[in-house]
Amino acid sequence: MTTETATNKQMRVLDSWGRFPRHSAQVCPWNWETDAPPWGEGGSVLAYGQGRSYGDSCLNDGNVLVPTRRLDHFLGFDSATGDLTCEAGVNLDEILRLAVPRGWFLPTTPGTKFVTVGGAIANDIHGKNHHRAGTFGRHVKWLELVRSDGRRLLCSEKQEPALFRATIGGLGLTGFISRACVTLRPITSADIDLVSRRFENVDEFFDISATSDKDFEYTVSWVDCLSKGAHLGRGIYMGGNHAQGTGAEDLRVHQNPKAKLPFDLPEAALNEWTVKAFNALYFHKQLQKEKRAKVHYEPFFYPLDAIHDWNRLYGRRGFFQYQSVIPLRDGRAATKAMLERISKSGQASFLAVLKMFGDIPSPGLMSFPRPGVTLALDFANNGATTQALFADLDAIVREAGGILYPAKDGRMRGEDFRNFYPQWKTFAALMDPRCSSSFWRRVTADSTTRGSAANR
Repeated sequence: MTTETATNKQMRVLDSWGRFPRHSAQVCPWNWETDAPPWGEGGSVLAYGQGRSYGDSCLNDGNVLVPTRRLDHFLGFDSATGDLTCEAGVNLDEILRLAVPRGWFLPTTPGTKFVTVGGAIANDIHGKNHHRAGTFGRHVKWLELVRSDGRRLLCSEKQEPALFRATIGGLGLTGFISRACVTLRPITSADIDLVSRRFENVDEFFDISATSDKDFEYTVSWVDCLSKGAHLGRGIYMGGNHAQGTGAEDLRVHQNPKAKLPFDLPEAALNEWTVKAFNALYFHKQLQKEKRAKVHYEPFFYPLDAIHDWNRLYGRRGFFQYQSVIPLRDGRAATKAMLERISKSGQASFLAVLKMFGDIPSPGLMSFPRPGVTLALDFANNGATTQALFADLDAIVREAGGILYPAKDGRMRGEDFRNFYPQWKTFAALMDPRCSSSFWRRVTADSTTRGSAANR
């Protein structure tokens, strides 16, 4: 659960999921059907879903945040096409509860179902089936965008196409998404036919991916980022397809989380030795080279959702997620270099995920996914030592022609952001002049840009 601590009647301190940085903002709830948007509250404005972005892209320090969870109504569902129309504050958990018993599933999903539809669009989320389905934005038929000049615009590939492209992956900076239509995919079972394969090093991961990704709709690999030498980057490759069901009994919805982390763990709890022990146990729990099983979608897609407030594992100082994508031509060498640097540092990433992105283009102007290999890592916030590690990883990504993911970022250099996303000036011209965020100001502060929103 995102922390919200009232400091006075108007200002609150809100965290992102990484719990760093912590910024204060004036929180102004809004109902799109009955209320005028709070454009006149002073300062810049940003929609705020469930705060599941890891860095500061969902924060607006010293300005206005507009929670969207009140926009939680389903507006229509076409059982013939799978087209679901809902308000932007509906989250993926609620969609699954509606859709799965009717034989439908999300077109793509990240590693948590506690993300709003507006947030999924604004971050153009991706999942384990990127190589088959692309990003979430590819499955948005249309969205309604509320602009500060009073206009309510229906945006699609044919209507307001420039704003449609800018809003998908646009980090909430083009206005308020009030509602959207998303196309779901049909299923006959809530289960996933899962194949797990152990690999001994990075080279074997690339070999398995090259031959096996085509066989599975969903692929992802867990990686032991503290392994070294001949076992550098060892891990477990997981490929899955929707199982075939025969009736309503096969369309079982997930349960509510049963566990809760009631306190922050000490900062020293996740260290090199505890994570190394966990990684060894996790790697060796699968004794055979290949294992087949049928599992419910809940543990396959959302293992961490089983624990409320799992971000408290990293202690009060919070944590960073570092996610890059590197073109395939340099992906193998760069991935090795990154894992070697991490292993040498001794800084433990409890969650390390390696996957190949496909070549299905996103409609989003600023979207992150593109063909190549993506490595996502969580690191406890250990101050200067963590920042020094990130600086070294940045250099490897830069040299290999890769980029970083803004939705996961809390510390990217502005120069890097502008080089990674050279289309940012085109995007800035499409921003709503009243919208801004802590992230946007941070990565554009040392550059001349359009309008006051980027500088406020």
